[in-house]
Amino acid sequence: MKKETNEIIDTNTINKHGQNKCPKCGASNITYDIEKKTLICDYCHTRFNSSRIKEFQSDFTSLKGGKRGSATEDIKEHSNDTITIKCGGCGAEIVINTKETLNAKCHWCHSNLSVNRQIENGTIPDVILPFQLTREEAYQKMKAFTKKRTFFATHHFKKHFIEEKLVGVFFPYIIIDANCHCIFQGKGERQTDEYTVTVGSGDDEREETRYDADFYKIDREFDILVKNLTIESLKDYINKNNKKETTNIINSIMPFDTENCIKYNANYLIGYSSEKRNINLKSIEPKINMEIKDITRHALNHYLKYYDRGVKWENEYEVINGKQWVSAYLPIWLFSYQKRKGKIHYIAVNARTGETMGSVPISRIKLLIASLIIFSLLPGIGFLIKAPYPMMAIFLFLGIVFFISFYQSKRTKYRNKEQRHEYEYETKTIFSNMKNNDAFLKNKQGLSMSTIDGKNNEDTYGEKIKISEKE
Repeated sequence: MKKETNEIIDTNTINKHGQNKCPKCGASNITYDIEKKTLICDYCHTRFNSSRIKEFQSDFTSLKGGKRGSATEDIKEHSNDTITIKCGGCGAEIVINTKETLNAKCHWCHSNLSVNRQIENGTIPDVILPFQLTREEAYQKMKAFTKKRTFFATHHFKKHFIEEKLVGVFFPYIIIDANCHCIFQGKGERQTDEYTVTVGSGDDEREETRYDADFYKIDREFDILVKNLTIESLKDYINKNNKKETTNIINSIMPFDTENCIKYNANYLIGYSSEKRNINLKSIEPKINMEIKDITRHALNHYLKYYDRGVKWENEYEVINGKQWVSAYLPIWLFSYQKRKGKIHYIAVNARTGETMGSVPISRIKLLIASLIIFSLLPGIGFLIKAPYPMMAIFLFLGIVFFISFYQSKRTKYRNKEQRHEYEYETKTIFSNMKNNDAFLKNKQGLSMSTIDGKNNEDTYGEKIKISEKE
């Protein structure tokens, strides 16, 4: 891995008066019209939006070293969350606690004041992706999702699942683009025949499947651009397997259309909640580098379709020639529900794409009763037909299997514990300068496995890297 020389792009708006003024009349009372997808001046009704930041590189083929937005700089451990903004309308000094809000109204002249300048606590990002879906649209997405999961849901959850409980939240993320040069070396196999053989003898005689395959040495050297890899920058959410909260749900509704991010403007936050970044880049860099390698490994499979039994990579060299980091606010509609002294369940909607996922609390009593009914069906039939003892034992065993299968399938459907953003498939990549070097080694016969021994071309490791709670 080459040591990065970081170029810092100053995305700070440096608005000394804490005001985002209308470009036409200069008024500071501005709101975001989600129906029209624009900011609107409350006085002259001029509509406008922030622009994209041109300084961020878009042609990553020439990206060298490190390029970072100024909002990605390390969070100061003892930074002050309370700041003072001087009103540009009347000169009053207004105190804002950035832990609670990034907007305030001057109590003298009623001008809207916004925290736009970046401070050292990770509150202000480089870019923002405004909301597109309204609260009503998000609620309809959630209703469609929960409609298939209401029968075993707790009564208390169904009572409290109403549109007014939805909260629009901007979550902090880091967006990474990388320009890499890679060399992958290993072995691959292509199946040439499949047949059945008889093995064993007497009572142990059985048929097994065997395979013949051509065995190759394969090398790939290429350049790859990994575009818009997005990762959480909150400690509470970056590690998905949280026993107290279903935080994987928030991760699973990615990706966002981050290519449409625009320069941060606090007016997009009016009416919404927001969280602030609390992770420094050095903490997540090992995870990011591993995810980039996972993305590369999976994307490379497009060029390995000939090897239908898979590939075993023995060496994977990936040099990141250039990397760009951007701090972003991305929008999510969120419904949260906590059972008394229990797990916090979330239903989340990507406020750009409409992707929806959730965890619905289940009534264990209802599920247990239904599972017991399923369990009793087969033994009940056996009892009615007066089946002999050996057959009753089979019915009882099948009833237990059906009980466990039904119980677990419903828990899985309602909890969605394994859901996650499959970054290895869903992140955009561009290959170039591909060099192939394949050499036939031999034909293997009578193989008992349906894939090459040690197959790893579809393995994923980035999810296994845990981020420490301490910097």
